[in-house]
Amino acid sequence: MAHIIVVGNEKGGSGKSTISMHVSVALARMGMRVGAMDLDVRQLSFGRYIENRSNWTQRQELDLPSPRFMPLPDTSMFDLPESPQLHDARMSAALESLMPDSDFIVIDCPGSYTRLSQYAHSVADTLITPINDSFIDFDLLARTDPETGAVLSPSIYSEMVWKARQTRAQAGLKPLNWVVLRNRMGTTAMHNKRKVGDALEQLSRRIGFRLAPGFSERVIFRELFPKGLTLLDLRDVGAEPMTMSHVAARQELRDLMLALELPELAVSV
Repeated sequence: MAHIIVVGNEKGGSGKSTISMHVSVALARMGMRVGAMDLDVRQLSFGRYIENRSNWTQRQELDLPSPRFMPLPDTSMFDLPESPQLHDARMSAALESLMPDSDFIVIDCPGSYTRLSQYAHSVADTLITPINDSFIDFDLLARTDPETGAVLSPSIYSEMVWKARQTRAQAGLKPLNWVVLRNRMGTTAMHNKRKVGDALEQLSRRIGFRLAPGFSERVIFRELFPKGLTLLDLRDVGAEPMTMSHVAARQELRDLMLALELPELAVSV
């Protein structure tokens, strides 16, 4: 069975597609067979990223390790009315197509609640939840007291993850490995960073996720998308000498891959 990695939360702008692409390519570069799915059926940022990579490498006559993208089957393929069962059938069919030839499957979820996203969370072996370093994004995970900052209760999203964990336990599967990334961190507002960090540490013990560093806010990520490239491809495509920012970003990716603690994987990216 392929190990399913879901990148999800219910808020846009946290860097899910960038994380999905870099994790996918890192795994492919390690010799893993990687399948990919994008459940944001409107934006398809992850799917477009992979499409850009395929088009650009073909034009440049390059052969770069890449995930295999699997679009969701069209609804017309199923004799079902518009319903949760229809979306479940589409997800199941796509996963069944990817499973035999994949060691890992990376699924990028939309920044909102959908039935497809709920399904993905229920089958995830590893869940990556990137959040920006602010209490606005922290609200995705928990409700807090505005005066003291104390955690009052898990959020609706955290409750969904809890239900996914229960589903896995009932099916006799291994526990869900939930990793929350402090992503797109800037270099200012250190006091606020400490407050958010303290609150996340408290919450991680309460609802059971592990904290890991994500990517800092860098211009390079926006520049890579049109060609479908990642930080790991820069030397292969004859890019200009890597700057200290590029080197630091590659180290962040190495740290992320180690933090995920994926099974049977010797991390070397």
